[in-house]
Amino acid sequence: MLSNSWEGFGLNTFANKNYWFSSGFLFLFFITWSVWWSFYSIWLNQTLGLTGAETGTIFSVNSFSSLVFMLFYGVVQDKIGTKKHLLWFQSVILMGTGPFIIYLYEPLLLSSFYTGAILGGLYFGAGFTAGVAFLESFTEKISRKYKFEFGKSRMWGSLGYAAATFTAGLLLSINPHLNFWMASVGGVGFFILNYFFKTEVGKEEEKKTTNLSIADILSVFKQKKIWFLILYLFGTTCIYTVYDVQLFPVYFTELFHDAASGQQVYGYLNSFQVIMESAMLFAAPFIVNKVGTKQALILAGFIMGSRIIGSALVDGPIGISLIKLLHAFELPIMLIAVFKYISLNFDQRMSATIYLIGFKISGEIGVIVFSNVIGRMLDSTSFETTFFVLGSIVFTFTVLSMFLLSNNKPKRNKVILYEDDHSNTL
Repeated sequence: MLSNSWEGFGLNTFANKNYWFSSGFLFLFFITWSVWWSFYSIWLNQTLGLTGAETGTIFSVNSFSSLVFMLFYGVVQDKIGTKKHLLWFQSVILMGTGPFIIYLYEPLLLSSFYTGAILGGLYFGAGFTAGVAFLESFTEKISRKYKFEFGKSRMWGSLGYAAATFTAGLLLSINPHLNFWMASVGGVGFFILNYFFKTEVGKEEEKKTTNLSIADILSVFKQKKIWFLILYLFGTTCIYTVYDVQLFPVYFTELFHDAASGQQVYGYLNSFQVIMESAMLFAAPFIVNKVGTKQALILAGFIMGSRIIGSALVDGPIGISLIKLLHAFELPIMLIAVFKYISLNFDQRMSATIYLIGFKISGEIGVIVFSNVIGRMLDSTSFETTFFVLGSIVFTFTVLSMFLLSNNKPKRNKVILYEDDHSNTL
């Protein structure tokens, strides 16, 4: 039985063709997503003229829809292993992004708000808010099967995000429809890449995935550890997501003399932040291994809370820009720590299901619960007051989790994620 450390593959990673395929999927997906998603709340608020409460309702509907698809993706992917069925489904949705938003979603939001919100929730849930979690978990499986580091592959997702947001702000100031058409172009590239990508499913992998039952999956939720993890994620990442996606972009652009300038600067800043994030994906495994998984999750929680409250304390575009860059440190640590925490505490055959349910679904439930409430709070108070409230909640749950999360620390800083039929690790 073999096991390797997270750092164990070195330059061999870059000579692995499956590494480049999985990196290509992440790169194109994040281009398709970020070219419009990074400005989604700005588009809803400033272009379509929706209120804070209406925007909150849309985010809640999107999150509710993604719950269903995350559960579906997690169970199905663990049952089929590394087969490509869901990648084909994802490809079709990504290609249709532009036509759907331009010709169906936007007109419906303006003429029949709730119908548009529901249809958009279904489409974006399947394609993006649940799709990103599926693609990350799929890449994690592929990385263990073909001996390359997940972090180095996920880095290309961040680079794709940066590449798209660099021009997305400029395109948004010209015509938001250009952003949506760019998304579809990225989807076409994703489809073509999937056509050439080949993955073999051996007898051992087929046996392990076939033997996985619903009872096995449900048994996870009899463990206190999963509920303590969900509680942590519910009180930290879900609050942070509402802040980062629904509130922060609008607040940022309002600090500028005109919306167009704010949107362009936000795009450039997004790109720089994600480039930093990519670099941190190399360093994050070392940090998580050094301090321990629980401590890394706590560290990420404190960074999230600090960024939210810090947004209320700084003044002007420069200060708020520096606050935004904290995301480049939080996300890589959180992402690596969650995968590692799952591998140390739960059945590794169910990595996709646990990741999507424990990490992503709990966060989306929080978004459903809080988006509309936070939108109404913003309408009745101010950005600063809202940030203080949200940051305090994140700090409270982070401190509580110091006593609830499992304090696992691997020996000699080694991380064994799980064994497959090739006896490989991440």
